[in-house]
Amino acid sequence: MSEQQRQKSPPDMPPITMADKSDRIATASFTLVEKSLLVLTAVMTLVAAMIKVGIVIEARDITLADILLMFLYTEVIAMIAVFYTGKGSPFIYPILIAMTAIARLIVLQGKDMDPQNILFEAGAILLLAISALVMLRVGAYGRDGSGDD
Repeated sequence: MSEQQRQKSPPDMPPITMADKSDRIATASFTLVEKSLLVLTAVMTLVAAMIKVGIVIEARDITLADILLMFLYTEVIAMIAVFYTGKGSPFIYPILIAMTAIARLIVLQGKDMDPQNILFEAGAILLLAISALVMLRVGAYGRDGSGDD
């Protein structure tokens, strides 16, 4: 080995093994599959939203259930953006989606629903809201609550 080659490679760096190479290839492959599925999910969500908008325009009637469904689509797109970019808390969006889905269920079932079930579903929304709040607090202040990360 020449003197220039010795100076270019740091002496503290261990040699790259076949296991390291296969780990890198596997990680890159999984990342590619994940990002591809996220793009596919986004496209499917946008198509579903466009179909629903077309149905609403054709019917010339907008209901609360339609608006809540649009919020669901919006939250799915936001969740995809968080997963794709890696910025933000990916755990909050599924909770928001679940809360909106339960609210939509209550609206759709309306007067035909047993009052006891409405209370259970409202309780589920409250439990999800509390869990989202706890997750946001833990994310903002760290696990020990001191704010020092």
